[in-house]
Amino acid sequence: MTPWTTSSPSWADSLTPDPLSALLEQLGHDFTDPAPLLLALTHRSWCAENAGSRSNERLEFLGDAVLGLVVTDHIFTAHPEMPEGSLAKLRAAVVSEPTLAAVAAELGVGACLRLGKGESASGGREKASILSDAMEAIIGAVYVDGGPEAARTLVVDLLADRIDLEAMGPGAADFKSQLQEILARRSSGAPAYELSDEGPDHDKRFFARVRVDGTVIGEGEGRSKKLAEQAAAQAAFARLTLVGASGAASTDHQQNEQRNA
Repeated sequence: MTPWTTSSPSWADSLTPDPLSALLEQLGHDFTDPAPLLLALTHRSWCAENAGSRSNERLEFLGDAVLGLVVTDHIFTAHPEMPEGSLAKLRAAVVSEPTLAAVAAELGVGACLRLGKGESASGGREKASILSDAMEAIIGAVYVDGGPEAARTLVVDLLADRIDLEAMGPGAADFKSQLQEILARRSSGAPAYELSDEGPDHDKRFFARVRVDGTVIGEGEGRSKKLAEQAAAQAAFARLTLVGASGAASTDHQQNEQRNA
């Protein structure tokens, strides 16, 4: 990876190497010039306390446009039968503050932000609006440094799983709630999730199992605990739905045989 150098001592003093190294590994883009990423991580509150500094707002503007185009192209190609209205809803669900903030949190963006003292003290590193804006700025930084293809690769890598879940329809991404509902209808026990992980902090994978009455009914994995649990719940929901459908088909067949006897 290209060595990072900067003439700003405040940058080196305000950030330990580990969060930044972890972010770089997660992004998977080898910056030839650190300046765009440094700018992407600079909030306007930092500029207010450091005269002459520039904020990430211009890169955020660029990244927002790049993000919208890449997601639009991806869903248009991946879902050729989806009508325009559904495509628009899918794009809006993915290109949203909650989604981008969640991605930024998983990448550890908050620990790398340059914030003013007041903003940092008030929990700015966890604020959805700041994380979402920074994520768009990072996409803009990758575009500036590596061009359209590098930015496209980043966006698809980060959002493809979420796009697939959202494409399944409203609420489809929340398999934990759907699993809870189907278990309640069947008067089964409550689902219990078990989590494990492997890999270094900068490239960790999470694994989840969901048990009901002590029996494992679904397993899954993901880049975060939340995604792993949702994947396990999805597997369990699919299993229970399949079993339910098979049971219903068997009952119908038996009833038909009895009528024909």
